[in-house]
Amino acid sequence: MKKIIIAGASSRSGKTAIACGLLSSLRKRGLKVTAFKTGPDYIDTEYLRRAGKCQAHNLDTWLMSSENVCRLFTEYSAGNDIAVIEGAMGLFDGGINSTAEISRLINAPVLLVINARSMGESAAAVALGFREYDRGINMAGVILNFTGSDYHSEIISSALNEKGIKFLGALKRDDRLNIPERHLGLMSANENDGFDFENLGMRFESSVDVDEILRLSENERVARPCQKISPSKKYDVRVGVANDEAFTFIYPESLNALEGLGAEIVPFSPLSDERLPEADGYIFSGGYPEIFAERLAGNIPMLESVRACNKPVLAECGGMMYLCRSLRDSDGRKFGMADVIPFGAFMAGRAVMGYMTGVALRDNIICRKGESVRGHEFHYSRIEPEYYGDTCAFEIVRRNTGSSRYGGYSKGNILASYLHINFYGNERIAENFLRTLTSSKV
Repeated sequence: MKKIIIAGASSRSGKTAIACGLLSSLRKRGLKVTAFKTGPDYIDTEYLRRAGKCQAHNLDTWLMSSENVCRLFTEYSAGNDIAVIEGAMGLFDGGINSTAEISRLINAPVLLVINARSMGESAAAVALGFREYDRGINMAGVILNFTGSDYHSEIISSALNEKGIKFLGALKRDDRLNIPERHLGLMSANENDGFDFENLGMRFESSVDVDEILRLSENERVARPCQKISPSKKYDVRVGVANDEAFTFIYPESLNALEGLGAEIVPFSPLSDERLPEADGYIFSGGYPEIFAERLAGNIPMLESVRACNKPVLAECGGMMYLCRSLRDSDGRKFGMADVIPFGAFMAGRAVMGYMTGVALRDNIICRKGESVRGHEFHYSRIEPEYYGDTCAFEIVRRNTGSSRYGGYSKGNILASYLHINFYGNERIAENFLRTLTSSKV
């Protein structure tokens, strides 16, 4: 099938807008599209999903094995006309999990997006450097972003053509098509509900050679072959999953993996529902509880329902903040939360981000003492006081430095930490979680 990667020369090159423009354009042509994002980012996938009115999934060789990345890509591409994959950061950034490495795994050609603001022929030099840096990557062409005029793009396109680099088009600067940013990246699509994907698609169609992109995406090379895994056991359980404007960070393929093992997923809203749904266990996903802290604190019936819950609970990042005794936002305002975890959460000035391994300090609801789970952290909040006592869940080891610290909360049927995990391709922890829910039913 057709597939194409939208990669950037750097972060903030406008990859998400370009990928969304392409998806919208292809959809208008009547093509059935699917979308992917390399790396762990939750926010961009929601924009891709809305632009293409399609599924969007993450391809991440840290959160899952390379074989499972290929399996996921093959599984969720099936039955579509074309897959559009948005890269992360710059093309070669991220080591073994870079967009370049993902392009090798799934054998997809790459379109390089260059932020041409304040650049002339130097943009062609950037493209040439990227092409020559690794000839094993199929760099199929270049799209310019944030150009100032037709003359501006003509200067660069002429230089690209002289070097034998295919120029596919340019999008001029237009603040109406910018996606606002905040402390965890782009503003979430749920909050940016008025973003005009249709206009972006029309602008893309008129500014970029979509016919040529379709031709370039016709690649006979397929993703590495992979074996489909059949679950050895099914679990008859219901899993309540927090999913609303405040809690949006959860991988859909992760929930699909639980469903594949027999679980029924029951979404609920800590913002607007009055009580937890009937379920055998709950997942409080990450998100932006600090932005919605006043509304969350005001929903007293839900807080009481969570406080009274005695079922297994898995909480990630923002979900852990919600389970804390209190949450202090960026303005210093303090709000009462569920008080399931006897600590307070507060917004700090510096981000913690990166790939981590959590080594369990004691048995918990997804792994045994000494076992490890891979995850990703991206947060500005902290927990106070520091909790290194007998409820500490993990030794957290940073992938790129090997440095470690203690983190997370584990007591009884509760496991909460800053780790974002993906159950897809991680059958061991998925089954451990569902097994715990099954045991709690007895």
